[in-house]
Amino acid sequence: MPTIALVDDDRNILTSVSMALEAEGYRILTYTDGATALDGFKTQSPDLAILDIKMPRMDGMELLRRLRQKTDLPVIFLTSKDEEIDELFGLKMGADDFIRKPFSQRLLVERVKAVLRRFTPKDGTAPKENDAKVLERGPLRMDPERHTCTWKGEPVTLTVTEFLILQALASRPGVVKSRNALMDAAYDDQVYVDDRTIDSHIKRLRKKFKTVETEFEMIETLYGVGYRFKEA
Repeated sequence: MPTIALVDDDRNILTSVSMALEAEGYRILTYTDGATALDGFKTQSPDLAILDIKMPRMDGMELLRRLRQKTDLPVIFLTSKDEEIDELFGLKMGADDFIRKPFSQRLLVERVKAVLRRFTPKDGTAPKENDAKVLERGPLRMDPERHTCTWKGEPVTLTVTEFLILQALASRPGVVKSRNALMDAAYDDQVYVDDRTIDSHIKRLRKKFKTVETEFEMIETLYGVGYRFKEA
């Protein structure tokens, strides 16, 4: 199983999250600040890092900046901040996903699994053919293997969960996807996610695409039913 580095100055979080991930079979490395983690990574390289943003000595943003100079190590941010600018800035720097505190342990486990699925295993096994296939729908282009998304040639930075939801919608334009179907697409083990969470992801997807094209209206809502990607 993969090795996961958990970096947070809150020892309660270190303990509880470590227990949840170890129960899934992962090997856990824990650090209480970014500087210690950066040194530790030189001798024990993890497969994924979960970083708190606000930490002493070196915060999560600075740690991610330094990591991206040398590696594409998958990174999930933990944050208690509400400002969206922090999340957007982190994504632009190369974070793969965000989880806001407080969070359920089951949700974090599912996010970890989702992020790890985006990267080739250490044994060099190639992604499955269906997973690696580029999806194109009009101006939309999604490359699951590289986790890239563009609209009319302009990059749209998506979290893993947003990417999976959009991929589920765009794979069958015109077909309505219920909230439960979208939940299943984003969380393989069907962990419970309420309707408001799915609605929130859709709202953020629309907002991100509207920064590229203000008239973006390709994701349609069918009230009481679900969502669909508009047919061209």
